[in-house]
Amino acid sequence: MGKKKILFLGPAWPYRGGLAAYNERLAEELQKDAEVEIWTFTLQYPSFLFPGTSQYSDAPAPTHLRIRRLINSVNPLNWIKVGRMIRKWQPDLIVTKYWLPFMGPCLGTLLRLGKSKKTRVVSILDNVIPHEKRPGDVPFTRYFLKPVDAFIAMSQSVLDDLRQFEPGKPASLIPHPIYDNYGPAISKTDAREQLKLEQDKKYILFFGFIRKYKGLDLLIQAMADERIKAMDIRLIVAGEFYGDAAPIMKLLEDLQLGDKVLMHNDFIADAAVKNYFCAADLVVQPYKSATQSGISQIAYHFEKPMVVTRVGGLVEMVPDDIVGFQCEPDPTDIATAIVRYYADNREADMSAAVRTEKKQYSWERLAGEIKRLIANK
Repeated sequence: MGKKKILFLGPAWPYRGGLAAYNERLAEELQKDAEVEIWTFTLQYPSFLFPGTSQYSDAPAPTHLRIRRLINSVNPLNWIKVGRMIRKWQPDLIVTKYWLPFMGPCLGTLLRLGKSKKTRVVSILDNVIPHEKRPGDVPFTRYFLKPVDAFIAMSQSVLDDLRQFEPGKPASLIPHPIYDNYGPAISKTDAREQLKLEQDKKYILFFGFIRKYKGLDLLIQAMADERIKAMDIRLIVAGEFYGDAAPIMKLLEDLQLGDKVLMHNDFIADAAVKNYFCAADLVVQPYKSATQSGISQIAYHFEKPMVVTRVGGLVEMVPDDIVGFQCEPDPTDIATAIVRYYADNREADMSAAVRTEKKQYSWERLAGEIKRLIANK
């Protein structure tokens, strides 16, 4: 018998961002013993639904993966065409992420039309109930979930949300694997040199797309805390605004933080990610709501301690007082955690704990669980 055929449906090159990186890295793992293709979008989001500057990567196409651009997320005639192509290709397994109810009609239709008797479908759930609610969320999600055979949730909160829709289907909780596709760590000295930062200062990092639920406003307010000021701590904000930047910029002006907050608000290319993480002493995720976060997994890769708020799956990913500190989504509590990290000289022991903790977050484990779920179907 030949190799099993696995089809990914969802973001991949030339699209950029965490979803594409996740699909490509998992496909790389699964193609060790299977024939794998990724079918991605010709149109992912209409421009009026996309809050950033560009959906596309500047990086060259990955040479080790077979990626085909076929799917139009808003064209039902395209869904019918591609659905028939899937059925003709006869995959043994379809893997698709679910991250936004907007994608429910498109992906749900492709699965219905593309499945044959031998095809099984596994969905990896970023969210079931989204952070930013919109009309249609519930029916679109229900439509997508129906043809899926088994699920991987990356946090307990997502698994709990899934059970409101699908109480009986097989589902496993597997934490987000580590993003190990950004290259090896470099020294803090070299990273700060790359970013033209002062070598003797304290730097904390907020990384990733800037959206309201991620709580950058809380972290900026924490930076105005007198204890933070007394320690001369600097904040690097590295990521593109997905929404109106004006409230954040006004907050910076009102709090007169000056050179204490360094705004790097272009999209951060993959090759530059290591500079930001390796330059920082601490990664802070001040989220107001969360399921899980790929940012934690980049921090694990670069062995950086974290401060996270006690929301969603973040508390599962960052054991308190071991690899970082947990706190409430409140400026004073965030400031307390940051000050405690520096005052108690926790960098060395927490970095060592991160090195130990990260061993459980492997792509091999995720790939194995997908195969197990389908074998038990």
